[in-house]
Amino acid sequence: MRPYAFLLYPFAVLYDMVTRVRNKFFDWGWFKITKSPIKSILVGNLSVGGTGKTPMVEYLIRKLNSNYSIATLSRGYGRKTKGFLKATKAVIPSEIGDEPFQIFGKFGDQISVFVGENRVEALEKIAWDFPENELVILDDAFQHRYVKADLDILLTTFDRPFFSDFLLPAGRLRESRNGAKRADLIVVTKSPGSLPDEVKKSIKSKVSQYNLNAPVLFSSIGYGDPFALGFRKEFSKQVILLSGIANDSQLKEFVAEKYQLLETIKYPDHHDYGKSDFEKIRHVFSQHSASDPVILTTEKDAVKVKSTCPEGFLREIPIFVLPIQVVFSPEDEQVMESFIDQVILQ
Repeated sequence: MRPYAFLLYPFAVLYDMVTRVRNKFFDWGWFKITKSPIKSILVGNLSVGGTGKTPMVEYLIRKLNSNYSIATLSRGYGRKTKGFLKATKAVIPSEIGDEPFQIFGKFGDQISVFVGENRVEALEKIAWDFPENELVILDDAFQHRYVKADLDILLTTFDRPFFSDFLLPAGRLRESRNGAKRADLIVVTKSPGSLPDEVKKSIKSKVSQYNLNAPVLFSSIGYGDPFALGFRKEFSKQVILLSGIANDSQLKEFVAEKYQLLETIKYPDHHDYGKSDFEKIRHVFSQHSASDPVILTTEKDAVKVKSTCPEGFLREIPIFVLPIQVVFSPEDEQVMESFIDQVILQ
């Protein structure tokens, strides 16, 4: 619970009442739920930010895009536009949002990337105007109950699982823990690589208080080799870490263990980089110039840095990107695959 959360408790109670009434209206059929006109997999969470939705979406794309025509749909959080849009090579992050831009930049023409705050209308447009798409991955739509997907995957982090969290603003939950009952699969993300069976059993037992039927899987984060964002090709292990993500604790821990972490430049989630930020990066870099450092950043931050940095900045400051991937045990991956097969084949 957040510091001084007891002062926020009355507001959390009020928020709980509002979200419970909203969910009841859906449960009773007072708010219309529309079945997706395309085979669909939903990836979402109960909390705000930092559960690893984008890496999970990318995992699903890698698993499926060799056999199916894949599309992704999200609202495009933080974008400066409205309505339904399809990503093209001409778009910039502010037009479609950070995560869709990252996904499009990584997979390009292999998939279709769409944004639209009204998921029902967006799915209908995809079905009619882009009928080549066989499967849509809905990003961050667990609370968007106007659409019913074929498979609902709920994510929750190992270090802050939903069953130990509290409603906004006292905690980080968007709705009560009971919302987990709508999930078909529950994935505990950012788990340690080797997790004892007794720990898994304990977590599954706590999850079962809210959902008895959904299998509970465990995923961890795997980091790849850094690659250059600009023109420098040689990576230095003397690292200045740059990030604007919801929770950077696991990232910092990995970087400090793997490299020589000189300093951290931390910004809020979905930060828009501007002139003063690049001046700060340049200043911090110059302070450590004797160590021949590099700036190491996330894929999410890299797309924004590249699109907004001043001309010549990437020639002056060596910036490298640390790719990440979701990793499952073979047993959990098999469960995930069997559920996905049921969606596609039914």
